[in-house]
Amino acid sequence: MNTNKKLLSFIIVLLVLAACFAGCQTDGDVSTPANTPAPFVDYVEKTTLNMQTGTKKQEVTVKSYIDGDTTHFYVPESISPDGVLKARYMSVNTPESTGKIEEWGKKASTFTKEKLMSATSIIIESNDTNWNVDSTGERHLVWVWYKPQGSDAYRCLNLELIQNGLSIACGTVNDLYGDAATKAFQQAKAHKLHVFSGEKDPDFFYGDAYEIDLMELRTNIETYDNAKVAFEGVVTYNNNNSVYVESYDASTDMYYGISVYYGYETGEMLNILKVGNLVRVVGTVTYYETGGTWQVSGLSYREFKPDDPGNTVMVSSGHKAANVETAADLFANGKVTVDIESDEATDSKEFDYAYLAMNTSISMKNLTVVDVYTTHNGGNSDGAMTLTCEVDGITVDVRTIVLYDAEGNLITESAYAGKTIDVIGIVDYFDGDYQIKVFSADEITVH
Repeated sequence: MNTNKKLLSFIIVLLVLAACFAGCQTDGDVSTPANTPAPFVDYVEKTTLNMQTGTKKQEVTVKSYIDGDTTHFYVPESISPDGVLKARYMSVNTPESTGKIEEWGKKASTFTKEKLMSATSIIIESNDTNWNVDSTGERHLVWVWYKPQGSDAYRCLNLELIQNGLSIACGTVNDLYGDAATKAFQQAKAHKLHVFSGEKDPDFFYGDAYEIDLMELRTNIETYDNAKVAFEGVVTYNNNNSVYVESYDASTDMYYGISVYYGYETGEMLNILKVGNLVRVVGTVTYYETGGTWQVSGLSYREFKPDDPGNTVMVSSGHKAANVETAADLFANGKVTVDIESDEATDSKEFDYAYLAMNTSISMKNLTVVDVYTTHNGGNSDGAMTLTCEVDGITVDVRTIVLYDAEGNLITESAYAGKTIDVIGIVDYFDGDYQIKVFSADEITVH
């Protein structure tokens, strides 16, 4: 019996020792748990830009920041006919921060913007000997290199995003720098960085939607940056995967509006967002960098749970756009004072009229067209026009989409040049100025 007890004790000791050795790695006199990641390697530092290889390379400047893995750059027309290259970063897939809103998306977008804004030089590089486009046919797949201030060496921003745990997936080893990308991706996972941390994203709104009206949203919009909001308004236009929604506020006697991006939603969502419907929108407030305006995107809708209170829904139908008749002087120079209420006090704040009227429907009469610019850059907007108009010594720009007459013929600048017109459209913002955007030839009346 004693022999059996001794044998059993010996076996238990062996099992304990085996478990100890299995759970630890030894390096000299230091023991490290097996789940501790290896020392961090800067794969960005180890990867260098070789200007002598056969890949395409071009120094560029930024036109607009889109999100973490997409940037628009100014390039020579020999690369892109309109002088703009829409770059999709090779091997990188950051969380979404524009149409669909995902955790860590804003972090990735901010990371990219900050690196490029502070760079003294930016070079894009193709993956092989050609400038290749992605599956959309509109974006070029490139490696983006930037030179930080005070440095003579370029760093690969693609790899840096991956290495910092801001890419939810990466490319294959067949990509030009695929081996480094794969290693950086596995390292970020091992070190539990950002998207792999298991922690909540401090920039992501996890709570229920703020129930507000469009006046509150438009006058305090930065307060709701990246927050989920719910509001009601009438759908007035549908264009380019977005609708315009507006509602009236009696306290200021104004309509307030917002652009709502629905992306590539199909089915019931498109029925909800039909022009003329009064809708309750639930989505996330984001800043649209390319347009320099705010929008609501990442719409909340659960098709198989139609009674979910978080859904975007139709309230009623049969409504019309306000098309508020607006004087040119008010549009160009008007100011509006709005009382902003808080728990502590009520503050009065002055806004440009056009800023508050953004995305709402207006009409304007007796505009004389003094100049017409027609877009010709090889893109989908070829044929769209900007009509520079004057009324009572005030200049107002009217921007059209590509317009066709009742017979399907393209309408050109000769239809409007030198004419006096009335217009109906949406208050829009482009390149630092407010304008009226028109979506149909029926909304321009020639005197």
